[in-house]
Amino acid sequence: MTGPAAGEIRLADVVRAELTKIRTLPVTWLSLVVALAANALLGWVAATDAVRVAGQDGEIPVAQLGTVMLAPVYAFAVVPVFASGGEYRGGQLRVSLAAVPDRNRFLTAKLLAVTAATAAAAVLVLLPGRVIRHVAAEGDPGAATMVAALLAEATAYLLLGLVGLGFAAVARSAVTPLAVLVVLPVLVSPVLGGVFPALVRLLPHEAALSFLGMPADPALALGRPAGFAVLAGWAVLSVAAAWAFTARRNG
Repeated sequence: MTGPAAGEIRLADVVRAELTKIRTLPVTWLSLVVALAANALLGWVAATDAVRVAGQDGEIPVAQLGTVMLAPVYAFAVVPVFASGGEYRGGQLRVSLAAVPDRNRFLTAKLLAVTAATAAAAVLVLLPGRVIRHVAAEGDPGAATMVAALLAEATAYLLLGLVGLGFAAVARSAVTPLAVLVVLPVLVSPVLGGVFPALVRLLPHEAALSFLGMPADPALALGRPAGFAVLAGWAVLSVAAAWAFTARRNG
């Protein structure tokens, strides 16, 4: 029977330390409050149809604007992005690796902690808006329908968060990934969507919208399973890149 060597830090201890880092960052709580408030507001707007946006085919309910409804995810993504990119401020990564020299153990713990924290937080920030929409819905869509929609949205939040986590580790920054993640749906997709739809529909934001069944444009739509597969692929690729970069370079 084998176990940790004397003095070796257990994986569970490293996971707890990573969770403590996330929990004690002020930016964590600020981003969660912003994401929760934005989702609750959008839930109310979608439920009451109080706001409509002018479009080519007339006024469009906000609930049908996937990019708007998904926008709070970029406030939420601050949590995993800073959990990863924040390690590079002031040499924090060197301190972390001095405490946990085994980089694979360190990266495993960080991934487990960020995944658990992000998944739990996603449900919490999405729940109020989803409940508001469910209560205001005409007829009785049933609790199962609300739960399924909530879990799908939380999954999209988690996967986009993991994309941001990996990008932050590769870029060694928390600011750059957030800027890129916001610029892609706001500027890149609208400009290039009509020219290269086959390419744009494979970007993380567009794949997330397809997975949630609310693509920004029919030309950019994938089936929901395909949207999930593409988004999950981005998350896996991003985390793998972060692992490779962090395992091989100095802090």
